Amino acid sequence: MDVLMLSRLQFALNISFHILFPTITIALAWFVVYFRHKVGKTGDAAWLAAYRFWTKVFAVTFAMGVVSGVTMSFQFGTNWPGFMAKAGNVAGPLLGYEVLTAFFLEAGFLGIMLFGRERVSQRVHMTASVVVAVGTSISAFWILALNSWMQTPQGHWVDADGVVHVASWLQVIFNPSFPYRFAHKILASVLTVSFLLAGLSAWQVLKGTANSATARVMKTGLTTGAIAIVLQIFAGDMHGLNTLEHQPAKLAAIEGVWHTEKAVPLTLIGWPNEAAQQTDYAVKVPYLGSLILTHEWEGEIKGLSEFADTPPVAPVFFAFRIMVGVGTLMLLASWYGWWRLRRNRWQPQALPRWLLYGLAGMTFSGWVATLAGWYVTEVGRQPFLVQGVLRTADAVTATVPAGDVGLTLVLYLLVYAAMLFSYLMVLKHMAEHPEHDQPAAVQVAEPEH
Repeated sequence: MDVLMLSRLQFALNISFHILFPTITIALAWFVVYFRHKVGKTGDAAWLAAYRFWTKVFAVTFAMGVVSGVTMSFQFGTNWPGFMAKAGNVAGPLLGYEVLTAFFLEAGFLGIMLFGRERVSQRVHMTASVVVAVGTSISAFWILALNSWMQTPQGHWVDADGVVHVASWLQVIFNPSFPYRFAHKILASVLTVSFLLAGLSAWQVLKGTANSATARVMKTGLTTGAIAIVLQIFAGDMHGLNTLEHQPAKLAAIEGVWHTEKAVPLTLIGWPNEAAQQTDYAVKVPYLGSLILTHEWEGEIKGLSEFADTPPVAPVFFAFRIMVGVGTLMLLASWYGWWRLRRNRWQPQALPRWLLYGLAGMTFSGWVATLAGWYVTEVGRQPFLVQGVLRTADAVTATVPAGDVGLTLVLYLLVYAAMLFSYLMVLKHMAEHPEHDQPAAVQVAEPEH
């Protein structure tokens, strides 16, 4: 492989590993705030157990996200110097804003959140927990603003040397795809954490380590998951309409539409054949493609043959169907699981074992859907790094040998595999060895001092 392909694979590995952890921390911080609120409001030991357990999960996950984020940023200088040379006037400030307004906010108050419950007043501790949660959401705001601008750039101009300059920061930040992409990501995080909560709770029941918090955590996870998946379907539909308008080649690759046509059928599954410009072994539903993509029975969809630059079809085609398939499972599991849990008076021990194993098996289903969606987004933008502005091939390093990139790719893969395995084993150990219930000992009213 040449330097371009190796560098793309290396960055894909880094971003794939890194995105796993912010996908949890963005929403988990707000779940922790909710648990903390319930502790302060009720003084219930069960809510305290939930708060203590999931605060530890947040801390471990936050640390993993920081470590992987730092190594990922190195590649802007080593593998992709052309990105900052050409688009640094946009990317640099947005990444800087993320550090100054979000990361420092999270890091500054995380210590109080983790260790200050018995050292500061309840109001201060609750405030610190809220500030950390706000920081995670602000971090997502800036990162998605940059990524969305790379997908649907506006508010800039390009000089004779190909360097991008900002004309309007408001237009750069609030570019056409940002609202849809931000909502989609926030809901993805909520779904990821919802199934993490429900899955680990189900595992505790199966292993006989459930405590007083297990039932409440499972109820919380299934309830938020059942609501968030409906919102996510709506947000995904709106995002699809936006993609049809601003990135039609990506949408054509997603659906395997090779030639412009009306009354497009929906391809449920098939095998994209780029050489023959057709989808082999396709299973299609008449008219449904146009209805979903354009909201019209005979809506027209531009085919890939209409575009000079098109992404590789197979990765985008399959990744989208994996994302939708996992989302469908989430819909069924959350709604049926919530109904069965409510029917059993919110007692997870009364759930059938097959359902508990199913929920446990979907503990990290949010990661699968997130990665699949991320590949659709990033691969679907190719061959551009910044859509219509900067080609990926023009940003890759010209000084680092292919052998060096390949070596570091292998080393990253080994290290990340070990880190991910360790992380999963830590969560498994925590779920199987929860702390004994302790009295909450929380004053609901604020102390005088």
